[in-house]
Amino acid sequence: MARLLLVHHTPSPALQAMFEAVVAGASTPEIEGVELVRRAALSTTAVDVLEADGYLLGTPANLGYMSGALKHFFDTIYYPCLDSTRGRPFGLYVHGNNDTTGAVRSVETATTGLGWEKAAQHVVVTGEPSKADLEACWELGATVAAQLST
Repeated sequence: MARLLLVHHTPSPALQAMFEAVVAGASTPEIEGVELVRRAALSTTAVDVLEADGYLLGTPANLGYMSGALKHFFDTIYYPCLDSTRGRPFGLYVHGNNDTTGAVRSVETATTGLGWEKAAQHVVVTGEPSKADLEACWELGATVAAQLST
């Protein structure tokens, strides 16, 4: 069975709603053969990453950057996973109160360095997530999971 690792930092109600929509999409019954593993960014280990076949990443935009928790995740796993995870698919969702550009760019820099492949369009939301935003989060989860489905 393929393993999809969802690494997230979810400090707000808006991010919680996005997280739940991603989880619902990634675990939809129509997609078979994929185990969804959820980990808070501060507790995710290199072993978690090495055991996964694909990744979903969720972060707030904090001061023009990804959250410190997601940055810590990348700092922790980068070198132990650098050669072993190249080519694996990932998806990203980001929430910010205004500008999310720096957060997206910082995650793209880390994933490019790891050699991960963007599996779907990023979901980027400013302000309160709309119904369409949450549907996009569902699609993100389902799309990445479907790429791992057997």
